[in-house]
Amino acid sequence: MRRMPATLVALAACGTLVLGCGEGGVSEGATVSVYVAPPLCAEAERELKKKGAEAGEVEVRAICLPAVETGDRADLAATGANARRATEDSTSVAFLEAPGPAARFSQSVVEAAGIAWVETDSGAGVMRQVLSALGETDSSPRDAVRDALEG
Repeated sequence: MRRMPATLVALAACGTLVLGCGEGGVSEGATVSVYVAPPLCAEAERELKKKGAEAGEVEVRAICLPAVETGDRADLAATGANARRATEDSTSVAFLEAPGPAARFSQSVVEAAGIAWVETDSGAGVMRQVLSALGETDSSPRDAVRDALEG
């Protein structure tokens, strides 16, 4: 019986921690990820370095994906693996795809997970939009980026 009050105190403390974590939608110091196709990656990373890789209360990182195209042919298995990798990452907020034969094969997988999918020639331009969306929101980072890029 003596252990019961200690257990209740511990449970109450855990409940307080859980309630406090979800209120703002974004935890200070959190990291979000942008998945980037190889032709766009260097440009996206340069933009992040230029801007300090932070937006609002979150740090932003670019995850450079392995190549899936050889000439005018796409490796659809590798394309699907890249898309699944982004959807399995709870920090993922966007998927930047370069124009080419693989471009549309990742779109339905990524968008079904509620992640913004963008076909672009400019990794820097879209990264600027991502940083802007994250810096101006109190909502979920994924929702803010999706709204900004698809709206």
